[in-house]
Amino acid sequence: MAVKKLETAAAFQQTVAAGGKVVVDFWAEWCGPCRMMKPVLAQLAEAYPQVTVASVNVDEVPQPAMQFQINSIPAFILFENGKPVKQAIGAMPLESLVRNLGL
Repeated sequence: MAVKKLETAAAFQQTVAAGGKVVVDFWAEWCGPCRMMKPVLAQLAEAYPQVTVASVNVDEVPQPAMQFQINSIPAFILFENGKPVKQAIGAMPLESLVRNLGL
């Protein structure tokens, strides 16, 4: 399963509210560590097909980042049934991301 790009605040809300587990990557194009995480997120989506993996560019779609008080990127939030349950910040290998989000 590929990483789903969320290009609007409505797409973010719809994806998170759809139910199940959703990992959202908050990132920006200018952020080097964010770009380093792109292949890790692809690996996460491949290894955990039951989890929706999505990304939102905080410069293009700032509302979700403001709503969840994202002050550092890359930031990752695990949502379960529409509610945030775990958060991780910073670039890390797949194993650390999985552990930090409790997947």
